[in-house]
Amino acid sequence: MLDFSDFDTRGYRTVDVATGYGQWVTTYEDTVEDVMDLALLDELTVPPWREVRRTADLGCGTGRTGAWLRRRGVTGTLDGVDLTPGMLRKARAKGVHDRLLEGDVRATELESGAYDLVISSLIDEHLPDLRPFYQEAWRLAAPGAHCVVVAFHPHFIMASGMPTHFTDASGEHVAISTHVHLLSDHVSAGLGAGWRLAEMREGVIDDRWLERKPKWEKYRHHPISAALVWHREGD
Repeated sequence: MLDFSDFDTRGYRTVDVATGYGQWVTTYEDTVEDVMDLALLDELTVPPWREVRRTADLGCGTGRTGAWLRRRGVTGTLDGVDLTPGMLRKARAKGVHDRLLEGDVRATELESGAYDLVISSLIDEHLPDLRPFYQEAWRLAAPGAHCVVVAFHPHFIMASGMPTHFTDASGEHVAISTHVHLLSDHVSAGLGAGWRLAEMREGVIDDRWLERKPKWEKYRHHPISAALVWHREGD
């Protein structure tokens, strides 16, 4: 497994996931760009969103992904799980989830075999090992279900030397514990849990990004995020 410290060019003070997101929550939605994750979800051809009946939104954060699902026509039950109480309060205020639980995405208290969609966005870099996540997603999935994972692309983490980070109230840049997972790590973990890869997309630094971050011109055409769609065959 690759160690982020081998690529780190920022040297920011690093905090654990719960601490970091607990502090970032007030400005999170102002700093995370939709082009990072929601734009990739827009490009996917599967799953058939309007046919989804029950969704497990793992690492639901402030409810951004849940709100996107509702806009795409997901009308069924939507349950969210997140580690950070402050994020869950933000999600609860959006009113798009039916149930919100505080917990670890690798060991939720959600019902086994109950969901025809399991989805997560921008949480993989905080997991030391991807296998428990994919195994938990498999446990939650009903026969025929899909699992959608939007990931922070390992290439960008390595090329930029930049961890997931935020600016705190004092103006300090603070990193949140970041791990580097190659796309092959996702494939190995997903296949190992029983999933079949159905679709994959990669998002690159393009004009949409450079309008927001002109200093990133040197990263033009570099991949920054990836979306993987997994399918559980019918039993």
